[in-house]
Amino acid sequence: MEGRIHVSRMRCHSIYKVPQGKLLKISLTYDQSTRTIHQVRITGDFFAYPEEAVEYIEQGLENAIFERDLLKTKIESIICSQKIEFIGVDAEGLTRAILDCKP
Repeated sequence: MEGRIHVSRMRCHSIYKVPQGKLLKISLTYDQSTRTIHQVRITGDFFAYPEEAVEYIEQGLENAIFERDLLKTKIESIICSQKIEFIGVDAEGLTRAILDCKP
């Protein structure tokens, strides 16, 4: 059908308290048809080093498949390759907070 636009992107938010850790707030847009993350924004009361750590993870998750094991592996890979240090959050907590966004 010409002229129709199919919108498959969904916007979601979550707030997750990491056990014995800090609060994470996630806002993301993902594509339902391809199950990929289009854009993600990570905020919260945790600490990260280097200063650009959160940006590295946000950029690294663009086009990532919205699936637990793949997300966790991708986050761990970014943390390792960028030598990121977190206080109050870890790869498991980030993965959980992102997955909580799914409606």
